[in-house]
Amino acid sequence: MMRIVLDAGHGGKDVGAVGNGLREKDLTLTIVKHIGRMLGEYEGVEVHYTRTDDRYLSLEERAAIANKLKADYFVSVHINAGGGTGFESYVYNGNVSAKTVAYQNVIHAEIMKAIGNVRDRGKKRANFAVLRKTKMAALLTENLFIDNASDAAKLKSEQFLLQIAHGHVQGIVKAFGLKKRAAASQTKTATTAKEKLYRVQVGAFADRKNAERLVEELKKKGYPAIIV
Repeated sequence: MMRIVLDAGHGGKDVGAVGNGLREKDLTLTIVKHIGRMLGEYEGVEVHYTRTDDRYLSLEERAAIANKLKADYFVSVHINAGGGTGFESYVYNGNVSAKTVAYQNVIHAEIMKAIGNVRDRGKKRANFAVLRKTKMAALLTENLFIDNASDAAKLKSEQFLLQIAHGHVQGIVKAFGLKKRAAASQTKTATTAKEKLYRVQVGAFADRKNAERLVEELKKKGYPAIIV
């Protein structure tokens, strides 16, 4: 059983970065909850959170939660600021294992694949407290810039936040070799509810704009949709 701790950056009195009508602490919590829910579809993984509501936690408390749980992996989700654009990820700039770097490589690539036409700012290292103080492999992601109008427009889209979460999940799945829960158990659940469940795929496009238009049409009609 793999134990993962998801950390929604900031919270409570610590709002984080702000811009274009958005607050970092709100976005990170939304993304982390999506990640946790999606990971629930896989077997052999136990998901924990540093916070699931709008509360303040110090950086030391966040690391302590993961250390106490003896987690196998720690992911801290953030939104950037400072006038730039795009996505970047970080591991500790001190002594880290080869696995930590390998996990970063895989997850970073999957996130970039999921969020599409966004600048890749690269895989980096830094002396961030949550990376330094956690005793397991750890990653911190900076998901676009809240003070950049173009990035903020994307961050205001629930669909785009789902894409960010999907990228994190696919990266974790690939890095740790996770497998979807057995179809048998899904069938059993459906039978118990006396109904069958069917998954529908709608469309495949070479042009992303066409995919985005279809997603918007589906959302207007009340259907949840995600671009993969």
